[in-house]
This record gives sequence, C-alpha cells and structure tokens, in this order.
Amino acid sequence: MSATAGEAFATAPPKSKPLANGADNFYTSDLVTVRKVSFKNQYQMTVAGNLFVPKAPDRQKRSPAIVVGHPMGAVKEQSANLYATKMAEQGFVTLSLDLPFWGGSEGQPRNAVSPDMYAESFSVAVDFLGNQSFVDPQQIGAIGVCGSGSFVISAAKIDPRMKAIATVSMYDMGAANRNALNHSQTVEQRKQIIATAAAQRQIEFNGGAVQYTGGTVLQLTADTHPIQREFFDFYRTPRGEFTPRGASARTTTQPTLTSNVKFMNFYPFNDIETISPRPMLFITGDQAHSKEFSEDAYKRAAEPKELHIVPGAGHVDLYDRVPLIPFDKLTAFFNKHLARAST
Repeated sequence: MSATAGEAFATAPPKSKPLANGADNFYTSDLVTVRKVSFKNQYQMTVAGNLFVPKAPDRQKRSPAIVVGHPMGAVKEQSANLYATKMAEQGFVTLSLDLPFWGGSEGQPRNAVSPDMYAESFSVAVDFLGNQSFVDPQQIGAIGVCGSGSFVISAAKIDPRMKAIATVSMYDMGAANRNALNHSQTVEQRKQIIATAAAQRQIEFNGGAVQYTGGTVLQLTADTHPIQREFFDFYRTPRGEFTPRGASARTTTQPTLTSNVKFMNFYPFNDIETISPRPMLFITGDQAHSKEFSEDAYKRAAEPKELHIVPGAGHVDLYDRVPLIPFDKLTAFFNKHLARAST
C-alpha cells in the first residue's frame, strides 16, 4: 500500500453474517449512519476512520462521543467497527480509526510499530471529534481493544480530554514483547530478538527485503499452539478476515521485524495512576490468555477503576462474539462518567 493510500481504496467488508457462537464482526445497523473520514495528526500524517452517528440524535444538545481502537495488527474493520456501531446504537457518536501504518492510515513502511504514533492517533481523534458541532467536547471517551488498550492508556496519561477510558481484552504490548505471556521469556531470549532485529536493519538499509514477525499463522498444523488457533479462527477465516486493497493477505497482522522491537521500550502502565480521577474500566474474559494484563493495569490504576471479568470468554471472543461482549456495561460506564464530566 502506498503512503497515500486511504479508505477509498480499501476493499468493502462482507455483509454482516452472524457465525457460530454469536460471532458478528461485520455487523451493520439500520439505526446508525456511517461516514468515512480522515484527518491529519500532529506529524501531518493522514489518519483514516469511520464516523458513526445515531440516526435519531437529540438535536437539542451535543452528544457524547467515543473513540474506538482496533486490536494490534488489525484494522478498524476488525472489531473496532463492531464496537463503534453497537455504541452508536446506544446514542453515542463513535469513531473507529486505523492506527498509523495500518489500514487506510498513512505511514511507511506498512505494518510498522510506533507506540508513540499509535497513542497520538487517539489524541487526534479527540481533536476531530471535539471539532464536530454535534459532539460535546467535554464528553469524549475511548475504548481500546487488545493492543489498543495499552495505546489508549498511553494516550490518556497525557491527554486529559479523554474523560473515561475502557479497555477490552487488553494486551500490554510492551510487557508482552519483553516478557511474553506469564513472563515465560528470558532476558537472554529478549536480547536475541533485539540482536536479530538489529541485524535485519542493516540488511534492509543495504537494500534487502523487509521482513515481518509475529502476527497470525497462515495455516494450521498439528503443532499449532492453541493461542495461535484462537487468532487464526478470527483473522484467517470469514469470521474476521479483512485485507485492505494494496496490502497482502500473507502479511496482514504481521508487524515489520525491525520495528517490532520498539515495543521493548513501551511501558504504558507506568504512571497509570495519574489518569485518576478520570475513571477506567478493564474488561477481560475469565478464560483469556491476556487476563494478566488487565489485572496488572487494574492493580496499578487509582480510583475510580473497575475490573469486569466476563465468564466463559477467551481473549478473541471479546473481539466479536456479541452475546459475550458486555455492551450494557460499557453503555452504563460511559453514560455515567461522560455525563459527570460534562457537569
């Protein structure tokens, strides 16, 4: 995808078609209007998004709004649009966005990792929403799904305009790369990853091909890890598969190898307590392999805070399995705290 490729060049998502166990990633609603939007961040890079507006808003007052960020390696058509649509049905103006280097947003090379740029995208989304005549700039919140949960925390620490913050199936992308799940990666293994990335930098500087790392496997084998199977069921099947035009289906979800080590210097939970007194809601499944990150953030955060654990839900279940996603909890959280912020 070129640096200037935008939403207009993305392939259209398939029609909403509920799948097994309530999966409905491509859900659409007759109660909501959707408009493609784009705007420049502070670094003059175009950020692409979808703006969702309830069809019957209260014209007598400005509406509360919510920014929604997609999972790491995904694009807004994967999980973020679903959350934005469902929350718009509840009366919020919502904005799903593509993080820089992904989907319809600018940035080269494609699939690059830049935690600072990712956090910046939440702030520029607040800039955009606060400039809309039908949005109350004092009532803007944010939802981060998976990796975006750590990016929105990073953003909220230095942007008090985000009045209420919720995360769902959060990954601390810094800790996940430094330590792996359950602190299963040694320091020596970490150093080897860093050394490999440094060697690849030199190769690419000398004209070699870009290499990718991590992401979701392209096919299952008898030895495929259960967590990879969980991601495969979403990213590599009609349930949630989406490839923007100009990108390759073989590299969706996969960050560039040389940039992925940027996460080693990413500590989103440091100073998380300074977000207080703005409220935080951490949602995770009781079966989620990522539960440790929500529990860690909750422990470190100051009041008001809440950890909401969904019975029977795994990590990816909360991307799109509508019966499991606690939209009522999210609605009550933002109704309460955004209204309080306005007063």
